[in-house]
Amino acid sequence: MSMTVADAVDYKGFPADKSKTGGWVPAALILGIEIVERLSTMGIAVNLVTYLGGIMHLPSTTSANIVTDFMGTSFLLCLLGGFLADSFLGRYNTIAIFALIQTLGTGMLALTTKLPHLRPPPCSPHHANCKQANGFQMGILYLALYLIALGTGGLKSSVSGFGTDQFDEKDEKEKSQMAFFFNRFFFFISIGTLTAVTVLVYIQDQVGRSLAYGICSIAMLIAILIFFSGTRRYRYKKSSGSPIVQIFQVIAVAIKKRNLNMPYNLDMLYEDTPETSRIAHTDQFRFMDKAAIVAEGDFEMGNKYSSSAPNPWKLCSVTRVEEVKMMARLLPIWATTIIFWTIYAQMITFSVEQASTMERSLGNFEIPAGSLTVFFVAAILITLAVYDRLIMPFWKKWKGKPGFSNLQRIAIGLVLSTIGMVAAALTEMKRLSVAKSVGRSTQNLPMSVFFLIPQFFLVGSGEAFIYTGQLDFFITQSPKGMKTMSTGLFLTTLSLGFFVSSFLVSVVKKVTGNNGGQGWLADHINYGRLDCFYGLLAVLGFINLVVYLICAVWYKPQKPKPAAIQTAVFNGTAEEKC
Repeated sequence: MSMTVADAVDYKGFPADKSKTGGWVPAALILGIEIVERLSTMGIAVNLVTYLGGIMHLPSTTSANIVTDFMGTSFLLCLLGGFLADSFLGRYNTIAIFALIQTLGTGMLALTTKLPHLRPPPCSPHHANCKQANGFQMGILYLALYLIALGTGGLKSSVSGFGTDQFDEKDEKEKSQMAFFFNRFFFFISIGTLTAVTVLVYIQDQVGRSLAYGICSIAMLIAILIFFSGTRRYRYKKSSGSPIVQIFQVIAVAIKKRNLNMPYNLDMLYEDTPETSRIAHTDQFRFMDKAAIVAEGDFEMGNKYSSSAPNPWKLCSVTRVEEVKMMARLLPIWATTIIFWTIYAQMITFSVEQASTMERSLGNFEIPAGSLTVFFVAAILITLAVYDRLIMPFWKKWKGKPGFSNLQRIAIGLVLSTIGMVAAALTEMKRLSVAKSVGRSTQNLPMSVFFLIPQFFLVGSGEAFIYTGQLDFFITQSPKGMKTMSTGLFLTTLSLGFFVSSFLVSVVKKVTGNNGGQGWLADHINYGRLDCFYGLLAVLGFINLVVYLICAVWYKPQKPKPAAIQTAVFNGTAEEKC
């Protein structure tokens, strides 16, 4: 057996020696970066809305939109990070650079929340003349938040990919270790999130936000030093170029040759891919097939029988065209999963605001409003455990299949999120009735915060299904050379979900508040009709579910990957985790 890895090098550029590079120890050093990133990003996001409303004195809808825009930008920047890693920097350099950027952002946020002149004068939350933060104060806060978002985007696109680079897929022993790595990767991310919504949120509320954010900054610095300590032991893979260029090439050539006639025999289409790597021709999106028609001038020497390679901006192989088709077939499923993340956004914005107005005492201990998302994380972990230990064995025994398919899991997630919004609307109706009976200006309503558990649990359980289903779908149904691109496409559903949430909030605020009242989304939720907004999301979720089911029936899946990979994805064994 060869002692080197064929497609990897060491830090000096020599073929990677299996005995000296890669494996579990380097992968664990990489994992530390992602744990701290989760701790920082989630610790900031789940409790940011209370800071914006209580300290910066911003209206409820403005606070919610700032949080969703921050999270949406973080996920959208994953595309930038992936592009830089694939085309220029490589994963190691991308992780190092963007981790430092996030450290700078969290350090700046710690200073922003510490210095008195960077926030307005304190006053009662219900005081009519509270002074809102001015442009300079908000500008500094935005700069800190979006430095964190930039760092997060770069890290998310490369950390898990660099972790998989430490294992040789052609070695059965290392392949099994990689599956184990992904299980632990998902587990530790959940632990990081759990720590963020409990310990870190408690420190923010009871000790000080600047201390909490300072801890995040110091923790990331330590994680970076640990990451650098493994430089000599990592395996590095050369950048193969961005698949975005390949997609543009196929589309551009197909447009240029749109007036050419297709040959009667499809075997006459150009193909130069090795036999073992070829993808069979399909009938969908046939207009793209014209990119594989051989025409005069396609080859550099002007001779189609020449051994020289064709100009990729003039002629594409059938396999390259089919790879672009595979990506195009993902788009309907991609589009119909965005609404889930719009619903998810409410769990870290309006649901946290609901919690801040309710009775949160547990004996002598008061639960921080942002920590209610612990039930969200708990729902994810419980759902994964139940699926792995109960549902999968039962389904395999009954149907002979290792669990639900990726499309089925996505459908279950959409159903649960829609039901979660119905539960949220009903809970909000009760909360508003209590507010009306005791006075809408009452700061703490005599209603237990645990009434919010059903909506957190349903949407959290839905995320366990839809996230793993999406990850499985986008990884297994994309071309081998476009896995990073496909994962980036998946992450944009999270980004767009947050942006759609901001858009909906703005539209509903404008439409329902035209008649002199505050509308559904009032500056203080006790004076609004948040239940109607949740009801609107439930209706949109149901309509989206119907459209999704149509798209799922239309979709023609590629040949299934090996069962070991399929069954492992639900437990986090996929190429990327955000």
